[in-house]
Amino acid sequence: MARPSEAPRRVAICGSTGSIGTQALEVIAESDGRFEVVALAAQRCSALLVDQAQRWHPEVVVLADARAAGEFSAQAPQGTEVLVGREGLEAVAAGTEVTLNAIVGFAGLPVTLAALAAGRRLALANKESLIAARPLVERLRHTPGAELLPVDSEHGAIFQCLGASHGAESRVARLVLTASGGPFRGRPLAELAEATVAEALAHPTWQMGPKITVDSSTLMNKGLEVIEAAALFEVDFDRIEVVVHPQSIVHSMVEFTDGTTLAQLSRPDMRLPIGYALGYPDRLEVPYGALDFTEAMTLTFEAPDRATFACLDLAYAAGRRGGAAPAWLSAANEVAVEAFLAGALSWGQIAEVVGRTMDAYRDDTLENVEALLEADASARRVARSVVER
Repeated sequence: MARPSEAPRRVAICGSTGSIGTQALEVIAESDGRFEVVALAAQRCSALLVDQAQRWHPEVVVLADARAAGEFSAQAPQGTEVLVGREGLEAVAAGTEVTLNAIVGFAGLPVTLAALAAGRRLALANKESLIAARPLVERLRHTPGAELLPVDSEHGAIFQCLGASHGAESRVARLVLTASGGPFRGRPLAELAEATVAEALAHPTWQMGPKITVDSSTLMNKGLEVIEAAALFEVDFDRIEVVVHPQSIVHSMVEFTDGTTLAQLSRPDMRLPIGYALGYPDRLEVPYGALDFTEAMTLTFEAPDRATFACLDLAYAAGRRGGAAPAWLSAANEVAVEAFLAGALSWGQIAEVVGRTMDAYRDDTLENVEALLEADASARRVARSVVER
């Protein structure tokens, strides 16, 4: 419950109509006035966005373009300002106490950079912006007041495990990221060459948006999380391991130098890491994902099939290469997944497109946003040409 001496924490939800955004609003609705929704942002005007605005009466709503903004303005609640595009996202992120960045893909970059540059709390569900812009983000994290809290269940788990050990950062032997294995765990590559979109979207334990669900099916999502973990926790890639844990109960682990391993366990429910990132250092009172240890439970772990799920090693290679390589990897993967969802690629060709795009990469540094945008655009041009061929 919100303490009487404290005003509600002002929150912006960027990507409010997606899976993470809608669950964040559920968390806020159950937080007994601890949070106030002051801004929403979405790609397009939809009935859901209109309903959200009518429910929460935000001060600001941001739409991706002028056409969508015009459609929404005709239905906006009285007193809600409508902003457009990158400038609108940056204004919201810079001017709000806590910003949840749940925008899908590279489009979330302006929110990440603006929130940190303004010394705000960034609850980050958009892994691509951190992965692609790591050198820029690392500088901005030192802005006075800036906080970067992970919303991914895996990184949220590691964050909590590190917080449970004094001086943890200097005593980490390895980080262990768990992966469900996705819908294709245990199936050989020969069977997966022509896997359908419907099959790839049938995740066994998590309900997520299409892009991240396809990434989970290829294990690219876990590869991106490896790069993200290296950036968030300043651990080198040789000390980050991925294990497949199909029950999705252990959300990740930290092994310390004395052999102790700490793990965070809960049922798969994204509202738990969302609420933790919004409310930190406090915990919310709603027990999302609580376990009943009187019930029989089996927890299993296995090594990932790196031959079938080649995207995992592509991500490790890009992360170790550094510079603009992770930006190229992320951009190429976005192009490949979009093509797969549109029926222009088979599932088995996603890794091929990413790999051939990375073959064209030449080592480059990221000194500023302009260099990052150019790297992203170059990678997309190469990836689209690979798709066309």
